[in-house]
Amino acid sequence: MDVNAAVAAAAAIAGVLTGVIAMLAFRWSERDQARPTRTSLHTDPVLPPGVDTVLSVLRSSAVVLDEADAVVKASSAAYALGLVRGGKLAVEPMLQMARDTRRDGEIRQVELDLARRGTGRGEALAVSARVAPLGSRLVLLLVEDLTEARRIEAVRRDFVANVSHELKTPVGALSLLSEAVMDASDDPEAVQRFAGRMQIEATRLTNLVQELIDLSRVQNDDPLEDAEPVGIDELVAEAVDRCRHQAGTKQITMAAGGTADLRVWGHRGQLAAALGNLVENAVNYSPARTRVGIAARRVTAPGGDLIEIAVTDQGIGISDKDKERIFERFYRVDPARSRATGGTGLGLAIVKHVAASHGGEVTVWSAEGQGSTFTLRLPEAGAARDRDRAQQHPDLDDDEEDGPSAQTPPESTAYQTLSAPEVLP
Repeated sequence: MDVNAAVAAAAAIAGVLTGVIAMLAFRWSERDQARPTRTSLHTDPVLPPGVDTVLSVLRSSAVVLDEADAVVKASSAAYALGLVRGGKLAVEPMLQMARDTRRDGEIRQVELDLARRGTGRGEALAVSARVAPLGSRLVLLLVEDLTEARRIEAVRRDFVANVSHELKTPVGALSLLSEAVMDASDDPEAVQRFAGRMQIEATRLTNLVQELIDLSRVQNDDPLEDAEPVGIDELVAEAVDRCRHQAGTKQITMAAGGTADLRVWGHRGQLAAALGNLVENAVNYSPARTRVGIAARRVTAPGGDLIEIAVTDQGIGISDKDKERIFERFYRVDPARSRATGGTGLGLAIVKHVAASHGGEVTVWSAEGQGSTFTLRLPEAGAARDRDRAQQHPDLDDDEEDGPSAQTPPESTAYQTLSAPEVLP
């Protein structure tokens, strides 16, 4: 009996000890798991509350780096600009800024020119980078793309320089001519000659100022605010009437034709100015006793039908080099001829902006010595076309109306023939 009692007591004591040891081991394991390790401090940083939300609404590209220079958080814009690659900040100057800020806690800012990814043309990407500490272990990098702002500023500088140059020419001429008039006060013929020159320069100055105003309005105004259905026949008639005197002086025949009763949706004044500039250029750059044609037609396009107005001349033509720049402000293919005709170099720039603001485009075909064709394409006024279709073909549905009769002529003959031309002296 005593032996059995001793064995039972020993077994009980052993069980209690085993339970105590197991409990101690479990508690030790829990405490060990709860204790932050050195590895977790470096590889699993946590953003301060609210930072993630703020970064998601910033317009700037945002990158958050830890103390090992690893990317903790990066916006989609940062990836698009090529700032982050393979989980690392790929721009060395920005990386060095982040390290310096982490070391001393100072905010740093710098502007950099970065190579644009994927273009292969060496185009620079202008950015402004700002680095600031974020908490005790993280660094925040904000990058703003300045490329478009710099381009606009360069365009503005060039525009101001060109305007100053263009204004200085007629103003200087007026000053010299006024002095000549004063010196020739006792010579009536000389006074009359100089006064005539002054009128020419004053007209050139007036035209330049007016075209600057027109260009400013085209760039800043929304043409659709005062939009209305505009008849192409009316625009063509107004453009022809505008150039009738110049054409008659050079014995140039103007022929207008094409599809009748076409309409576009837009600002009538701007559209009239754009087509008038094209016709005026065609007359000014054509030799005497030649022909200028204006043709309009409807062409089918995936996004909706377009109205195409082609202005064709038999002038000197445009070289391939000049065709790339003729729509730039103040650019002239032939500066001497522009001075003789009073051109300002703004006409085609106005045409380009009018076409773009109306959802269209202007293109050019030209060969040196063979003439040029400028084509203005604008969206058709859909409501006007539907109304005309219902009046002219009440029994036809859309499929029948858009059949073979809606097909456009081949591009090679589109500008060589004017259907039912109206010859205007």
